[in-house]
Amino acid sequence: MADEKPPQSASLSTPDAAKDSPSGSSSFSDKAYVSPARRNAKARRNIVIAVVAVVLVVGGFFLWRYLSSYESTDDAQADVHLYPVSARVSGYVIRVNVDDNQWVQKGTVLVEIDPKDYEVAVAQAQANLQNAEATAQSLNITVPITSTTTESQLSFTASDITNADAGIIAAQRQLTAAHAQLEEAQANDVKAQDDLHRYKLLVDKKEVSAQVYDQALAAAKSSTAAVAGAAANEAAAQQFVQQAQSRLAQAHANHQSAETGPQQVSSSQARARAAIADVEEKRALLEQAQLNLQYTKIIAPVTGEVNKTVVVGLNVQPGQQLLTVVPLEDVWVTANFKETQLKRMRVGQKADIHIDSSGRTLKGHVDSIAGATGPLFSLLPPEDATGNYVKIVQRIPVKIVLEPGENKDLQLRPGMNVVPDVYLQ
Repeated sequence: MADEKPPQSASLSTPDAAKDSPSGSSSFSDKAYVSPARRNAKARRNIVIAVVAVVLVVGGFFLWRYLSSYESTDDAQADVHLYPVSARVSGYVIRVNVDDNQWVQKGTVLVEIDPKDYEVAVAQAQANLQNAEATAQSLNITVPITSTTTESQLSFTASDITNADAGIIAAQRQLTAAHAQLEEAQANDVKAQDDLHRYKLLVDKKEVSAQVYDQALAAAKSSTAAVAGAAANEAAAQQFVQQAQSRLAQAHANHQSAETGPQQVSSSQARARAAIADVEEKRALLEQAQLNLQYTKIIAPVTGEVNKTVVVGLNVQPGQQLLTVVPLEDVWVTANFKETQLKRMRVGQKADIHIDSSGRTLKGHVDSIAGATGPLFSLLPPEDATGNYVKIVQRIPVKIVLEPGENKDLQLRPGMNVVPDVYLQ
């Protein structure tokens, strides 16, 4: 028993013994035996591979999250509202106060047109206004006078009618009395003539004295004269009646004329209102003339940079464009994103704007998304209802405004190409 070897000694054979083994057990021994150095190297390699794989997975995840956290496009440019400055009146340009690409403030006088013709127009309009105001004032004074006069005439003519009626009654009474006196005188005359005839017969017969006859003759003559006087009085009374009737007719005519007084007052009031309207018209013409005089000085509507096409000596017409003001402080970005990029894009999302010209990056945010694709705003929008229709991904303009103070140096100019990145989170 002491000469027996432990069982494990068989596996610890030398390489030479393995080579001598007729059963080829040397290959099994090579595979089964691995040195510690090789085992450590393999373990390290596996660890490195695992670490690299984890890093790649984690990095890929974060890269995917980063790339999916924003949308970008290179179809974008800086935009701004250009302010064309045109003439509002015609005239001869006597002064241009700015040069090309000059920075101007809002309200700066850019161009001056010869104001002499417009100064004359203002003076003429002022004179016309003063004349119209004087006319209106005189008519306004006439209206109450006409109204008062009309009322007085109505009262006066009404009293004239009353007086004329009373005069007619009095004249008719006088005529009646005169007629009665005439009849009395005629009766007396008949008696006197009869008496004279009787006394004539008696005096011829010498039955009465001549003195008695003379008295009868005188009485007859007197009665005849009385008849004539009474007839004259009756004729005069009739004339008085006719005169009273004429006065009544005149009074009625005057009253009818006075009754047209309210119409005359209305006419005066209408003339006064027309004069007031004329004053307002003349005042409006004066204001227009003053405005035209102001328009001879063309001012900058906004603060910005000027591009001009006007020179001294040019005769301009209303509506003719003379300058363009570019408000560089109000520049924004118009980015034409594909419709497939707008799924998660919202107003207010932050954006980085990379400027091609300077390489700078400015901060901004989404202000609005257009209501239609860009081609629909063109003069001839595309018509897709054709037999060879091919679906094309459309682009929709997105307005991105800069954060305050991002473009202080005004280096972002309208028309520049930019690349915006809109962060969707």
